[in-house]
Amino acid sequence: WLIVVVGVMSTMYAKIDPSLGVIAKINRTLDATGYLSSRTQNVVSGVLFGTGLWVALIVTMRYSLKVLLSYHGWMFAEHSKMSRATKIWMMMVRVFSGRKTMLYSFQTSLPRLPVPAVQDTVSRYLEPVKPLMKEAEFKRMTALAQDFAVSLGPRLQWYLKLKSWWATNYVSDWWEEYIYLRGRGPLMVNSNYYAMDLLYITPTHIQAARAGNGIHAILLYRRKLDREEIKPILLGSTVPLCSAQWERMFNTSRIPGEETDTI
Repeated sequence: WLIVVVGVMSTMYAKIDPSLGVIAKINRTLDATGYLSSRTQNVVSGVLFGTGLWVALIVTMRYSLKVLLSYHGWMFAEHSKMSRATKIWMMMVRVFSGRKTMLYSFQTSLPRLPVPAVQDTVSRYLEPVKPLMKEAEFKRMTALAQDFAVSLGPRLQWYLKLKSWWATNYVSDWWEEYIYLRGRGPLMVNSNYYAMDLLYITPTHIQAARAGNGIHAILLYRRKLDREEIKPILLGSTVPLCSAQWERMFNTSRIPGEETDTI
């Protein structure tokens, strides 16, 4: 922001208008108030225009990166046989990503989870269940699936598309509640993660010392997390993954319930 504002102010003092008349309009608006001197008006106008220009650049870069990340052709490219279009795409993603990326730098640029067509969902459901059913059962399931695709499916699809517009991932809250929080299996091996200090080396047999070392390491990690010094996970050093999982790594508890837990 400061670099953009200083650049705008420098061009103004060099008698060059980088705003194509926008700064002059801001000046006239401020002049109508009668509270600011001419010099102060120029400074305020330059700062306002520079701030607006900086915001416009940030929004443009984020939207451009979101559009670039919506491309999925790189997933189907053969290893070590990348097309020229994919190479150009990767180069553009790296340019718009910036040089110094932080943990949550890509969160606002990640594309929304697309809503598949009803028929695609039905086909993907029938394909894996076919080996698990007898022929008569599969025919009955196929008839039920096709009936769903033409009756209830389109209406539910419309609701799902509405949700996809205001939620970046329309599955996350359902997955969290019905798969994670309502799961009644043991948490230690099925859901929660845990940490150990050392596996094959025991620097000391004093339990308090080992516990203190573990706590110290956890707090160091939390310090990096709070400062967003942890690098986001990148596929192929280019495509970022969502970092939302880190937001509740600390200061979050899962409170047990009879049918469903709460966070």
